[in-house]
Amino acid sequence: MSIVDSIYKYSPVHLQNALVSLYGLYWNRRRFGGIFNEELKKYKERENYTTKQWEDYATVQLQQVVTHAFRNVPYYTTAFKETGFDESDINKLTLADISKLPFLTKDNLRKYGTTSLLSQRKEKGGSFFSSSGTTGTPTQILFSTPMHQRWSAAYEARVRNWAGVGKNMSRGMIGGRRVIPDGDAQPPYYRYNRFEKQVYFSAYHISPDTVRDYLKGIEKYRPDYMVGYAMSNYLLARFIKEEQLIAPKMKAVITSSEKLTDEMRAVFQDVYGCKTYDGWSGVEACGLVSECEHGSMHISPDVGLIELLNKDGNPVKPGETGEVVCTGFLNYDQPLIRYKIGDYMTLATNQSCKCGREMPIIEDITGRIEDVVIGKDGREMVRFHGIFIGIKKIILGQVVQEDIDNITLNIVAEQSLTEEDKNTLKKRIYSQLGDINVEISELKEISCEANGKYRAVISKVKKEYL
Repeated sequence: MSIVDSIYKYSPVHLQNALVSLYGLYWNRRRFGGIFNEELKKYKERENYTTKQWEDYATVQLQQVVTHAFRNVPYYTTAFKETGFDESDINKLTLADISKLPFLTKDNLRKYGTTSLLSQRKEKGGSFFSSSGTTGTPTQILFSTPMHQRWSAAYEARVRNWAGVGKNMSRGMIGGRRVIPDGDAQPPYYRYNRFEKQVYFSAYHISPDTVRDYLKGIEKYRPDYMVGYAMSNYLLARFIKEEQLIAPKMKAVITSSEKLTDEMRAVFQDVYGCKTYDGWSGVEACGLVSECEHGSMHISPDVGLIELLNKDGNPVKPGETGEVVCTGFLNYDQPLIRYKIGDYMTLATNQSCKCGREMPIIEDITGRIEDVVIGKDGREMVRFHGIFIGIKKIILGQVVQEDIDNITLNIVAEQSLTEEDKNTLKKRIYSQLGDINVEISELKEISCEANGKYRAVISKVKKEYL
C-alpha cells in the first residue's frame, strides 16, 4: 500500500472527501483541458459523415497509424517485416487489406506493452493505466495528456451527449475504485468529488441492509445521471425498489463493463424515471460502441477500426457473432493494431437508424472470450442472460462451468427456489449446451471480483485459443 493510500484509508470521512476532490481537480484538468474542446467539435461534425466518408476517413487513419508504428515502434517494425510488409505496402493499405497484418494478442500486450510496443516518439504527459479485467495480469496502457483529451472528447460526444447529459452535470458513479477501503466499513458508503460534482458509491457494500445509506447519498447530492458497472447499478436500483423507497428522478443511466439486460433497463426506468444507455469501450481506448437516442448501438469509426471475425478469421455477416479485433486511431504512443481485446459482438442485420447517423450498428455485446462455456459436443456459448428471465424471485444468478461435464448455477433469491424453478433453469441450460450435469447452489450472496465487477459467467475450462 502506498503512503497516499495509507493516509486515505485512516483519514476521517471529511478528509477522504477532500482527497477525492483534489484528485478530481487533477483528473478534470487532465481530461478536459488542452485540445479537448477542439476535438469535441470534430467528433460532433463527423457524426454527419456518409458511409463513404467514414470509409475514406478510416483508410487514412489506418495508413497513418500503421506507418507511424512501422517507423517508430520496434515491436511492429519487426512484426510487419516478418509478414513481408514494407512502407510501400502500407501506403497502399485499404480497409480490406487489414487482414494481411498480424494480430496483437493480449499476452503480447502484457509482455511488451511497456517496452517494445511503445513509440520512440511520444507525446507529453504519459501515464500508464491498468485494465480492470477479471482474469490474468492486467494490461498497462499508456495515455499521453493529448491522447487522454482525444479519448475524453469521444466519450463526451458519443456517450454522455447521446444520453442527453454532459461532463458539467452532476453524476453518481459505481465502479472499481475502493473509495471505502474496508469490507466491514461503516456508512456512509460513498465519497464526494466536489470539483466534478461526482458522488462515488462503493461497489462492494450494496445490500438490502445498506441501501438506505446509498439513497441518502443520492438525495444529498442529487446526481443528474448514474454511470458505471451495470450489475452494481442494477442491484442498487433493485434494492431501492424492493424496499419501497423513492429515489430522485434522473436524466439517464449509462452502464458499462457488464451485460445490460431488458430487466435492468426496466428497473432503472421504474426507480429513476429515465432511459438507460449501454456502451462498450475499455481502458485500451481502441474502440467505442455507444447507444444513441433511438436505441441503436453504433460503432464510432473515428476512435478505431473494429473487426468482427469468425473462427476462420473472416468478417462476420450481419446477424452473426464474431470476435472483436481493434485497431485504435487515437494512441500513437502505444499503438494497438489488430488487437484481440477478448470480447464478442453481434453485427446488426439492420444497419439503418432513425438517428440518421451512418455509423455501423451492433445488435448485441455478447460476452468475454474467457467466459465462453463449451458443451460436451464442442458447441460454444456466451449468451446466458436469458437463463434467469421470468423467475422474479432471483436477485442474482451466475453460471460457472467447473469442467466439460459440469455446470453450477449460483443463485441469490428472495425466497427458496421451487423444484419447478430448478427444473426450468436446468432445461434452459440443456437447451443451450445439451447433455451436461447441472447443480444449483442457493447462496446468500455472490461476491464481486477484486475490481468490483460481478462475473455473470465463469468458465474454468482452458481455451486453446486464448
